[in-house]
Amino acid sequence: MRYNTLGRTGLFVSELCLGTMTFGGQGGGHLGIAGLQQDECTALIKTATDAGINFIDTANAYGQGLSERITGQALRDLGIAREDVVIASKFFGPMGEGPNARGTSRVHMMYALEASLKRLQVDHIDLYQIHGFDQFTPIEETLRALDTAVRQGKVRYIGISNWAAWQIAKAIGISNQFNLARFASLQAYYTIAGRDLERELVPMMKSEGLGLMVWSPLAGGFLSGKYSRDGANEGTGRRDNFDFPPVDEERGYDVIDAMKPIAEAKGVSIAQIALAWLLHQKTVTSVIIGAKKPEQLNDNIAATKVALTDAELKTLDEVSKLPSEYPGWVFDYQSQVRAGQLNQERRGS
Repeated sequence: MRYNTLGRTGLFVSELCLGTMTFGGQGGGHLGIAGLQQDECTALIKTATDAGINFIDTANAYGQGLSERITGQALRDLGIAREDVVIASKFFGPMGEGPNARGTSRVHMMYALEASLKRLQVDHIDLYQIHGFDQFTPIEETLRALDTAVRQGKVRYIGISNWAAWQIAKAIGISNQFNLARFASLQAYYTIAGRDLERELVPMMKSEGLGLMVWSPLAGGFLSGKYSRDGANEGTGRRDNFDFPPVDEERGYDVIDAMKPIAEAKGVSIAQIALAWLLHQKTVTSVIIGAKKPEQLNDNIAATKVALTDAELKTLDEVSKLPSEYPGWVFDYQSQVRAGQLNQERRGS
């Protein structure tokens, strides 16, 4: 297991992060994929930490707080020292019927944080993330509230999830202007079958020094190995009941067709190749993996041992790359002039 710094911070997190969306809930729970109970979740956390994973991601919306409660109890039951685990949680979604029991207002954030600390049985959260963009709350209000939590010691670092590049850049500008706690990371959807964030978010993250936590790296199970163009395994995977996140299936099947021979040659699963591809991307800090069974988790963890050659990476890049869009193709065209100038100066020196 390798460890990477989270953005511009000195915090080291494992290249794989255990996601807890499957923890707790009834009848499928959050987004139809939860339902694991305490003993099962404790076993998964033990499997993850034994493999070197020191990073756990949850959210108050998962099972309406049950995922956090189970996670906190599991860490206590396993006797894992607080300093040995990096706990990430999120707030934004509705946690009650009232109009202020949701969003990113100062009042909701403070109530949500206190409730999460209690459920997790800790006195601080290492990475506290905004789970979505609140169009009704000024960004400065949320940032000042988060800064208060950092100064109080209840939060170590802050991050966001599912924001657009312009929203993040605006927030960072406000943080810099008023000397407020600054976002350390972005949690976003990224997979070899869905590389949309490469258009705007990746350049922004490189510019501003944000870490990237990847959610749904297997495209909601599409890259699990259960799906193929001929539909041979239809009815056996998660997407049969919950088709999320959206995938361009024709392009996705082209990716699967390219991964299959690589997986067979290495004697690994297609899912491991999909995860390994992400782990080879320089912009990725940690890939969030979730599971319902220890064998699924172990299969995902094994992806850290899969090495892809330059030729294999080139093959996968070509089959999965995004079609060119404006203004990206203009940037590429116009940058050639400056790049040529730079090359001439280097040759001259």
